[in-house]
Amino acid sequence: MNRFKLYHCPGMRSARVKWLLHEIGEADFNTEIISIADAEQYTDRYLEINPNHCVPTLEIYAPEGDFIRISESGAIIVLLADLFPEERLAPPPNDPRKRADYMHMIHFCGASMDMMLWQIRIHEHVLPHRERDFRTVERYRRKFRNEVEPQLIRRLQDDGFASGPKFSAADCMLGFSIRWARAYQLCLDPVFEDYMSRMEARSAYGMAFADLANLKERSLEIPQNAAVVELFTG
Repeated sequence: MNRFKLYHCPGMRSARVKWLLHEIGEADFNTEIISIADAEQYTDRYLEINPNHCVPTLEIYAPEGDFIRISESGAIIVLLADLFPEERLAPPPNDPRKRADYMHMIHFCGASMDMMLWQIRIHEHVLPHRERDFRTVERYRRKFRNEVEPQLIRRLQDDGFASGPKFSAADCMLGFSIRWARAYQLCLDPVFEDYMSRMEARSAYGMAFADLANLKERSLEIPQNAAVVELFTG
């Protein structure tokens, strides 16, 4: 039996977790695809699993067969990295200086950056046309360019990675966020190009995003007649 089961939609936040699972050599896992575009996250079955109707959700199984369930990609990333200390993907909890910076980046990507990118995404490509507000789009595009990108550029110029001079689980958060930003013509500085080239060269990254090739619809725009548009609550 696999130790982990990941409820996943290709290219979405669950790809962060899938990436980290591939980085962890002994993290045996399987995935179940939840088609967000087809509104599978709103089915009764999945709402029982995750009442917030989103991915990722991770189930962690004990040898005797019972399991715990956790959602929120940042929380999952932190937990997984700590479960496998031999992989050296996170600073140890007893190193508060390094741990503080690492935790800062996990939550900066998962909260601050995500919030801005999500607002851009839903108002450009998800919400019904009557609900889209391009003042919101411009506000968060401006904030991202003027406030977020300079911080990240300095960090990557100084250290080369999300938190410190080597790859960590925080890079699964940052690499995904930069990938998302670049789809919206943000994070185009050469520093980001160099960073993403190094992330894309990692075999775990390639495995995490390989399933994008199987998507029927890869456009950023969600068709207005898609079931998810009317069900969407934010």
